[in-house]
Amino acid sequence: MFRKVTEATAVAILATLAAATPVADTHIHKAVLSRPNVKPFPYNSGRPQPSSPLRTKSCSVTALGGGEDDAPQILDAFHECNNGGTVVLDGNYTIATALDLTFLDGVDVALSGSIAFKPDIDYWLANAFRYDFQSSTAFWKIGGRDVNIYGGGVGVIDGQGQPWWDGFASNSSLLRPISLVIDGLQGGSMTGIRMINSPNWFNLIANSSDILVSDMVLTAKSANSNPVKNSDGWDTYRSDHVVIQNSVIDNTDDCVSFKPNSTNIVVQGLKCNGSHGISVGSLGQYIDQYDIVENVHIYNNTMSNASDAARIKVWPGVHSELEPILSGGGGSGYVKNITYERYESINNDWAIEVNQCYGQSNKTLCELYPSNMTISDIYFIDMWGTTSSKYDPKVGTLVCSSPEQCYNFHAKNVSVTSPKGKSQWDNGEGTV
Repeated sequence: MFRKVTEATAVAILATLAAATPVADTHIHKAVLSRPNVKPFPYNSGRPQPSSPLRTKSCSVTALGGGEDDAPQILDAFHECNNGGTVVLDGNYTIATALDLTFLDGVDVALSGSIAFKPDIDYWLANAFRYDFQSSTAFWKIGGRDVNIYGGGVGVIDGQGQPWWDGFASNSSLLRPISLVIDGLQGGSMTGIRMINSPNWFNLIANSSDILVSDMVLTAKSANSNPVKNSDGWDTYRSDHVVIQNSVIDNTDDCVSFKPNSTNIVVQGLKCNGSHGISVGSLGQYIDQYDIVENVHIYNNTMSNASDAARIKVWPGVHSELEPILSGGGGSGYVKNITYERYESINNDWAIEVNQCYGQSNKTLCELYPSNMTISDIYFIDMWGTTSSKYDPKVGTLVCSSPEQCYNFHAKNVSVTSPKGKSQWDNGEGTV
């Protein structure tokens, strides 16, 4: 159940509930979190975040407990508090059915409790939201206009990934849902939330603009020998003017990845561990699509124990099979004006990797069918630190289809060294 009150009386009512005898589900209402005043810093995406008026009403949702599905009453609360309210989620909630929240307009979400997605694999395989891009699926999606989600450093979103990773270990075609998709949101923020154990990517920001993500902690850890799979921190897709900042990510795949048609993006102040880097791509996967990634500033980040620190990956001009549910090639488009600046590399296999033959191990095919993606105006500025011993003494690799498709690269103050104390580069054929 949920109740609606005005903002002026919400705190008093919740305090009374907290002092009362607990109900059977042991849900104790907490003080309502206030929306934090978080701004993009030091860089914005090229324009200020849209203003977001204060909310004037509140809807508090009492968790049912016992693993019962809270999705219907959460949906009711969003309908009731749409157009100027705050949905208060201060209990331990279970979401067992797909939740479409793409109708929102002027809503805050105060998450001081936890949300866990019931790992009912058969249900989600049949009912999760589906996206054509890379066979993606999602438990829920949030969109509309002017939505702020905040957790005050205590709110948790738990993807319950372990059963999914266990299932994937025996079925590599298993479609595992993304923990949160922001889809079609124009103006909004997500701050101060801890996300754990996503079955697939943690976050996809799709078809959206003017989004701020800040002060997040993302962690994915397996409890057995079955590895975490594809736990990207954030992927952006068909989105413009996005800032992702001041967060900590411990995962096994891209810390952040800029998918097709990501423009005017800033990533700053991240500490990433165990990932595949902060990556442009993959791009050029679908032969009938034109992909663009342009105007991306990656500033003041640290990458540790990853396959790459800075990475650009595009598919070749021929169809290629990378994994059972990941194949493609032949698409066209461009990558332009990408800056990696003030970037610390700690024990990463490559400090810099540019690859126009992603997903294809046959070098001859890549030469016969070069990528249709152009990569240009790329800047690596003030990079330092170390690489791992995997490619020692090489610290970077550049695999380009042709000078016409891969040009205007700049490096300034790049001082990354291998364990042997050298800084050699691999151009795909030899050391340069």
